[in-house]
Formats: sequence, C-alpha cells, structure tokens
Amino acid sequence: MKFTIGLFLSGMIALATSGTAQEAPRRPAELDAPITLGPDDKPAYPAPPEGYNKRQDLEPRGRLEMVEYESKVVGTKRKMQVYTPPLYSADQKYPVLYLLHGIGGDETEWQRFVNVDALLDNLIREKKATPMIVVMPNGRAQKDDRPTGNVYAAAPAFANFERDLLEDVIPAIDSRYSTNADREHRALAGLSMGGGQTLNFGLTHLDTFAWIGAFSPAPNTRPPGELVPNPEKTIKDLKFLMLTCGNKDGLINISQGVHAYLKQNKVPHLWHVDDLGHDATHWGHALYEFAQRIFR
Repeated sequence: MKFTIGLFLSGMIALATSGTAQEAPRRPAELDAPITLGPDDKPAYPAPPEGYNKRQDLEPRGRLEMVEYESKVVGTKRKMQVYTPPLYSADQKYPVLYLLHGIGGDETEWQRFVNVDALLDNLIREKKATPMIVVMPNGRAQKDDRPTGNVYAAAPAFANFERDLLEDVIPAIDSRYSTNADREHRALAGLSMGGGQTLNFGLTHLDTFAWIGAFSPAPNTRPPGELVPNPEKTIKDLKFLMLTCGNKDGLINISQGVHAYLKQNKVPHLWHVDDLGHDATHWGHALYEFAQRIFR
C-alpha cells in the first residue's frame, strides 16, 4: 500500500521525512533488530482470499460514520469512527470490537489501511462473522491528538488513553448504540502501538474485555508478568487471545516474549507468525481472522 506523502507504516514506523529534519521522527532502531525465529514461530492460519476487504456491489451494507464524544479525561471533544453492521437495528443488541491504531495514525488509520467496513460486510454477508459494531477511536489521549511532528513524543498520551477508553469511549458507545454492554460482548484489538495498548489495557481489564487481539505489538507493551500476574484467573476469564507478528518485523521479539510467557503458564492463545513485516497487509490479514473468531 503506497502513500504519496511519506511512507505510512504506522505502528512504530510513522511519517517518513515530510517537513524539517527536526519535525520528522526517526525510524526506531528496534525495527532493524536481529530476528531469531523459534519452532513456534509459524503461521496458525492461511492468508485470506483475494478481495477479502474489497467493496462488493451488493446490499445490504454496513454504515461507517465519524462521531464526536465528550472526553472528560482529556477535557475536550474527540472523534472516533464507528462501523455498524448491515441491517443494524435498535431492536437488536450487538457486540462491540474496539480497534486501536498505531503511533503514527489516528481514528482513520484502520479504515485507510484495511477497509474495515468492506471486510466486515463481506464476512457478515458470508456468515463467517457475527454482526458487530466496530469502534475506531483515537488512541492519543491529549487535546492536540493529530499525528504531526515527532509522533513518538505522544507516547504518554497513548498510555493515558486507558482512562479515556474505559471512562469516556465505552460509555459513549453504549449510550448511543444498541450494544450488549458486558465483557463477553466486548473485544479489544490493535496494531503496533495499538497492539501494545490492547495487551496493556485488555489483559488487565478482563472485567471489561473478554476477547483480545494484538497484532505486531510495539515496545510500549508491558512485561508479560505484569500483564498476566495471575495466570489461573486469566485462563478463567479470557474467552480468546490472539497474538500475531511477521517474521520480517524487527519488533517480533516483543510478541515472542509474550507468547513464551503465555505458553509457559499454559494460558490458551493463538500465536501466528507469517512471512510479512510491520505492515498493513499483516494487520488486514490478522483482523480478517480475528473478526471470525470473536463473539462465538
């Protein structure tokens, strides 16, 4: 996927030289770290079929809209993109997937990278996924939440998003849409920085999320022992955990560490390593698989 203004690999690769040298963030050294693969580092599912996220000339279709909400945590109005499935009705209750972007993105990133609405429309039409609401918020919880300048300087705002998500985003969605507002009908997933947020927020709030998907999680990921201090309780509460990375991704050691800890402590999870890098193709494939496995 090409972009005319810089190369937008999101996650930990954001905004190649556009502007002055002082404004342009540097490529993190972690992305060029040596990659050592182990026997577990192999694909757990096949790549999706051609056209899996292409819009079809078929009805009905879901709806994609940009909505505002009042963030008490940040002290301003913020935006998030929301997908509602085909034939959405207030007479029916829906599960919700919260989908988090990378450090160089915003509430539009997932849609630009993957065509989330088309991907979900196709899966739901083929009865491969449960009709669900998908929320794509801005994970940079600060008043100026645009991905400009040195995007890495906003790392504290990504940590602060934990409160915004729990205290403002989820209540706003539950008040505006017809949701099943309980943990078993709530999923959290994300790419790169958003993958780290997903593990940090999801595994430590299993009273809120039962389904978790971390795709190429970045170095913001907390140590596995902090994420899962009580494996027995995690095993009891977790419905599904999916962890993915490409074998050409210099950040794979983050995911490998999480996988090793989960395996050692017998916490069930899907571990997938494909032949891709830190890129939108990997994230699209991961979402395609994750969406089929949740809310079942």
